[in-house]
Amino acid sequence: MGKLVIVGTLAFDAIETPFGKTDKILGGAATYIGLSASQFNVDAAIVSVVGGDFPQDYLNLLSSKNIDLSGVEIIEEGKTFFWSGRYHNDMNSRDTLVTELNTLADFKPVVPKDYQDAEIVMLGNLHPLVQLSVLEQMTQKPKLVILDTMNFWMDCALEDLHKVIKKVDVITINDEEARQLTKEYSLVVAARKIHEMGPKYVVIKKGEHGALLFHNGDVFYAPALPLEEVFDPTGAGDTFAGGFAGYLAKTDDVSFNNMKKAVIYGSALASFCVEKFGTVQMEKLTKENLHKRLLQFKDLTQFEIKLS
Repeated sequence: MGKLVIVGTLAFDAIETPFGKTDKILGGAATYIGLSASQFNVDAAIVSVVGGDFPQDYLNLLSSKNIDLSGVEIIEEGKTFFWSGRYHNDMNSRDTLVTELNTLADFKPVVPKDYQDAEIVMLGNLHPLVQLSVLEQMTQKPKLVILDTMNFWMDCALEDLHKVIKKVDVITINDEEARQLTKEYSLVVAARKIHEMGPKYVVIKKGEHGALLFHNGDVFYAPALPLEEVFDPTGAGDTFAGGFAGYLAKTDDVSFNNMKKAVIYGSALASFCVEKFGTVQMEKLTKENLHKRLLQFKDLTQFEIKLS
């Protein structure tokens, strides 16, 4: 089992969907990634920054999942990153209402000494230069570097984004972002172009339509589990990434065949995340519940056919 470093935001979210709305609740990429990866009992650390307004209860929750928080900087006089958004009726598109960077504006991540030799690094959605600074702190080349990014950085920091993309093994982005990054509509062509930028593996997330994994001309598709209710898609992509990274850290196997299983684990965990607002489902998720859902995925995708 390898060590896992998670770099990303610990944040407050305020969310509005067709099913209701919340006041400030726990959010942030590193939160969702960490809670998801904790299902695998891996040796994981979060590198992030919060203000003095970040409740100790939230930190205790993450610590209770055996996540090392020595890389979380607390700026007592500062405020924690805050995001507010409203989802449309299709739950696939949303409007950002408020973004307050607060302590994140001057965030300089410091990887704890005990994790500078981590085998797997999960770079959550942050400025590309912040992501690069994490890689520069590693004392040895990680076995696998996974990058998550978004269209915001393609709009305002594309040159820096290309620098970090060159240095990673896996990139996870959604279909819209893959098309923007490559200016290609076909996701197969887009994945090939992203391969040429550096990553050996490309994961393209398609929301309620599942996820695609590309490697050297091979393609694997994992469906999303059809759910009766989707309350809140916030954090689903990060939950997917946490499950993907956590499974690979636990199994210590970064082959394409094992990544297929990691994609299924990530998809299964993301399916829990969207069933309630915020982190509610991920906080109380049991291994038994995850096992049952993995069996549902198996039933959904397996069939026998006789070919004459």
